[in-house]
Amino acid sequence: MKKFALLFLFISIMACKGPEPRKPVKVNSGSFMKESVERNKKLLASEEQLMQEIIQKDSLHNYLATSDGSRYYYDLKNEVATYTPQTDDIVRFTYTLLTFNNDTIYSEQEIGLQIYKVDKQELFPGLRSSIKLLKEGEKATFLFPSSLGYGYPGDKNKIGVNVPLKATVTLLTIEPNIITN
Repeated sequence: MKKFALLFLFISIMACKGPEPRKPVKVNSGSFMKESVERNKKLLASEEQLMQEIIQKDSLHNYLATSDGSRYYYDLKNEVATYTPQTDDIVRFTYTLLTFNNDTIYSEQEIGLQIYKVDKQELFPGLRSSIKLLKEGEKATFLFPSSLGYGYPGDKNKIGVNVPLKATVTLLTIEPNIITN
């Protein structure tokens, strides 16, 4: 019985020892993230080069740069209007999506009339920011790097992985959000 009590005491003392952390099976060095960043920088640089080539070949239009990295020109400019869409405004617009080679991805007819509450609904990043640049009745053509389009996943339909986009956007109407107190 004494042996049993000693054995029980010994096991109890050994069991009180705190848990020991396990060694990681695999140590990540962070190199994947660094490689991904470098890959994305190279992709963006090549897409910006493509945009510059398009702009240089197009002597008919005066391209403007946006703060987010896209380029655009006006097909139809409204010189009279001054108001551009603000958050919570309702806008009606149409657009087409093309590749940089002018191959149609989605036509205006396929997409149809869009009714959009500014900054409150989902649009791809480039389109979301481009709408806020236009005034009522204006039409503009935008060049978006893939990071401002559908990026790596594409749209899971006609737009593949990392496809830069050309979009012609027509802003038909703006209904300003009037807050009543």
